[in-house]
Amino acid sequence: MIEKIRQELKEQADETYRNFHASLVPGLTDFLGVRVPVLRTIARKLAKDDWRLYLSEASDNCYEELMLQGMVLGYALMEKEERAECLRRFLPKINNWAVCDCCCSTWKFMRKDLSYWYEFLLPFLNGGEYEIRSVVVCLMDHFSEKEYLSKQFEIYNHIRHEGYYVEMAVAWALSVCYVRFPQETAAFFRDNALDDFTQNKAIQKCRESYRISKEEKEMLNGLKRGKTS
Repeated sequence: MIEKIRQELKEQADETYRNFHASLVPGLTDFLGVRVPVLRTIARKLAKDDWRLYLSEASDNCYEELMLQGMVLGYALMEKEERAECLRRFLPKINNWAVCDCCCSTWKFMRKDLSYWYEFLLPFLNGGEYEIRSVVVCLMDHFSEKEYLSKQFEIYNHIRHEGYYVEMAVAWALSVCYVRFPQETAAFFRDNALDDFTQNKAIQKCRESYRISKEEKEMLNGLKRGKTS
């Protein structure tokens, strides 16, 4: 099975995409250059097949196979306890922002039981750069209910990891919070414990949105802090 999938990945590789995407994702080594829509198609097929066998044999060193693992965990049918155990094994493997963001966006099952998955995610805030980013991206993608807004603010306020991809994820998530809940998020921007870089980057992302008025952008600009490091 695993050799069949690897052969399919090689056949679907796009050298132009490989060269382009490799420049955007630091640290890639074993990267074939298969586009994300193709990976999703393969992952959906795997999810209907013996996906447990695939997960047991897939390489953690190949970008595409790591991506497939995370996508399969979103598409396969399983009880939430088994899914949680699989995710506990998978999250520490994530080693770049692209695998993080694409896989997290696939985990729509979280929306069906927000309380369970919120509690599941919290321990990973004590992990490494991409584990923390995964928590932030999941909160942004799947916990859009107002009841989780103050919880998101509290989490972002207490993250102290200085990794670039953590800081950028928090800024991105806050910009999404502003679009959904502008008054509450503006109040957070006025009073928080964020570092200056994250605060200013979040405001920059807000101001880049076409969904925010000119007047709001001017107001947000006034909440930027001094020079960033």
